[in-house]
Amino acid sequence: MNKLTGKVAVVTGASKGIGASIAKHFAAEGALVVVNYASDQPGADKVVSEIIAAGGKAIAVQGDVSKQTDISRLFTETITAFGKLDVLVSNAGLAVFEMVADLTEEAFHKQFNVNVLGHFLAIREALKHFGESGGSIINTSSILSTDSLYVARDHGA
Repeated sequence: MNKLTGKVAVVTGASKGIGASIAKHFAAEGALVVVNYASDQPGADKVVSEIIAAGGKAIAVQGDVSKQTDISRLFTETITAFGKLDVLVSNAGLAVFEMVADLTEEAFHKQFNVNVLGHFLAIREALKHFGESGGSIINTSSILSTDSLYVARDHGA
């Protein structure tokens, strides 16, 4: 038996990159997976197709993690499809590559809302849906946090 057989996992930002890989690995371990995406439906559909082709179960659910209404819908659709929630992998992230002098307030808020508020909203909503035995929350980060230090130093910061 696989480690995650019968567990239900939501993976945010799972239409590509690290999130897609996490979703596929969870499914390979037996989890029922919700592949969340903000705008890349073809990417999310591809991840779901690959999971199903490998014998797993998955659905794609669109939702911007920085918006409470989308987060609520994400977890409602999870419960409707699979009946419960066991794991949240809060993975969605956004990188804006601008010099501080050129960064607009709008771009700053967009990045902050996805990278910080999005994790908070997803965690808060997941807690409402874990059963009596609780659940697991996994937050991801990126090497970009390290790379940005080098970019700042290279530009005289």
